[in-house]
Amino acid sequence: MKKKTPVMLLTAAALVALGYGLAQFTRLPASQPGPEAARPSTAKADPGGKTLPRPGTVAAGGADPISPDTVHFDTGAAQLASIRVEEARLATVPLAEPLNARLAYDENRTARLSVPISGRVLAIRRQAGDAVRAGEELLSVDSPELAAALADVRKARSDDQRRRLAFERSQRLAEAGVLARRELENAQAEFEAARAETERAERRLRNLAPAGADNPAYSLRAPLSGVVAERRVNPGQEVRPDQAEPLFVVSDLAHLWVLIDLPERDLRLVKPGQRALVKVDAWPDERFAATIERVGAVVDPATRRVQVRATLENPDHRLRPEMYSQVILASADAGQAVRLPNNALVTQGLYSYVFIENPPGFFTRRKVKLGVQDRTHAFIIDGVEAGEMVVTTGALLLNSELTTLVK
Repeated sequence: MKKKTPVMLLTAAALVALGYGLAQFTRLPASQPGPEAARPSTAKADPGGKTLPRPGTVAAGGADPISPDTVHFDTGAAQLASIRVEEARLATVPLAEPLNARLAYDENRTARLSVPISGRVLAIRRQAGDAVRAGEELLSVDSPELAAALADVRKARSDDQRRRLAFERSQRLAEAGVLARRELENAQAEFEAARAETERAERRLRNLAPAGADNPAYSLRAPLSGVVAERRVNPGQEVRPDQAEPLFVVSDLAHLWVLIDLPERDLRLVKPGQRALVKVDAWPDERFAATIERVGAVVDPATRRVQVRATLENPDHRLRPEMYSQVILASADAGQAVRLPNNALVTQGLYSYVFIENPPGFFTRRKVKLGVQDRTHAFIIDGVEAGEMVVTTGALLLNSELTTLVK
């Protein structure tokens, strides 16, 4: 039995060697893993558990591959609540960034009214905000000065008539040779003096009461048609000609001035007759057309600004004097470009991008070329067409999602 042990060991070793040789003979040549084995998962779960396709993969249930710059959200996804999409619209490209300005009364169509005599207010006929026509009464004042002016007119007319009759009688007597020439000359001088006094008294009365006066109550009237913009008088108040503030301000609010603070570096861009667009906070999506009328002749040494005045039509009275505004300068040959809020832009390095929604739920990042950009908006001269749906809120969220998917 002991003699058979070496033989058995040799037999086992031969079998092991034979098995190793067969294994080397049957092994396939080494190769790279197949496409399906090497590719990671084509889907990724978002924080809400929704499956998002990898860039470059096939959209769910569809045939078109998703672009590497596209993010897709299913209907009802939580992310859509943070995204706002607006239609791209054309606007006139400005010459410079918006300029600070304010609206003011058109002083050529504004009257600041006070009384020319002292007195006490009897009645106020119009209130602030009322529309008035030229010649309408604003308030009534009981004035002893007006009564005195009326009495002066009556006295002067009476004296004028008496002196006229005396002069005519002197003329007849002088012609008959019974009156000295000296007496005739005295009568003529007295008559001319009386006539001059009558004329002075009548002019004084017309100044106080242009429409005439039969009683001592003075009427303050509107010299032009417009709106009572301000009223600074109360019933029973004593009024005087030397008051610092006007009692009424009447203005035609259908025409306004725009007072622009122009930096001296932009002085070359402005000239009379040039078009401008005015925007106010009350109507942020509207632009009101204005025309540059005058450019200041001096620079303010404190602010280094030149005041520019523009005229603005306001037929519906929506705009109000003293509103703060911004003015966009435009040239006669200014082109148009898509105007987007700065929130729609995503900046990466030297380039700017926006996200376009097409079709709904698919947001594609697109590189754009900027023209003029200010604090709130940018004008896109290439990359976006009017009518396209652009993401104006949530662009950073989409860019973050896109970066996550690419990784």
